Amino acid sequence: MTQKELKEFLDVKVEEYNQVQFLDSDPIQIPHTFSVKEDIEISGFLTATIAWGNRKSIINNARRMMDLLDHSPYDFIMNHRPNDLERFDGFVHRTFNSRDLTYFIHSLRHIYQNHGGMEAVFAANVDANSVQNAISGFKKVFFELPHEQRTTKHISDPLKGSAAKRINMFLRWMVRDASTGVDFGLWTQIHPKQLSCPLDVHSGNVARKLGLLQRKQNDAKALMELDTALRKLDPDDPVKYDFALFGLGVFEKF
Repeated sequence: MTQKELKEFLDVKVEEYNQVQFLDSDPIQIPHTFSVKEDIEISGFLTATIAWGNRKSIINNARRMMDLLDHSPYDFIMNHRPNDLERFDGFVHRTFNSRDLTYFIHSLRHIYQNHGGMEAVFAANVDANSVQNAISGFKKVFFELPHEQRTTKHISDPLKGSAAKRINMFLRWMVRDASTGVDFGLWTQIHPKQLSCPLDVHSGNVARKLGLLQRKQNDAKALMELDTALRKLDPDDPVKYDFALFGLGVFEKF
């Protein structure tokens, strides 16, 4: 199909899948249980961090994390006492365990106390048309405190070749407008045009079938290729096509 036909096809799919009725099967439902900015971004970040594997398991374990944080993640992070962290013992989602979660709590407090919060850290290194340097910069700040090396794998670094699917998904949640009730539009220091599509096996396979992506691996180079193609379709909001690519892959087995 021509580029015009492709855009028309994908725009229809964006409209079809960028709808609140799909929240019931999507991990973004977790931050939607909160109303305070800090609670939304913390719950979204923790949920996105474990967003790999079975979606039901992701949602269940994200809910469990919110239970452990007394359903007030920002208050817990800022005001917990050392013995409050004992409740994390036994928590695990695939390779993300209680030690990782404990470090994430310490680091998030450090970011809110000393760096002005998550939005400020990400916004500090945003390029005109990319958030990939921002993600790498965030990871540096996130691991400023003493930490186990194993925990670093739970935040990807695009400058080391990763597509950083989970953090790109989290940034979509925080930055894109809230007009359909799906994304939140909470962060104003980053523009939707700077975002990248969360590239995973589903969106990657669909993108290849549609001729938007040639590279075989789902890595940083593939993400750059996909970003370039999607920005030609909509330079102001290229990441909206995540809804189309993911919906076609997961719900329609395109």
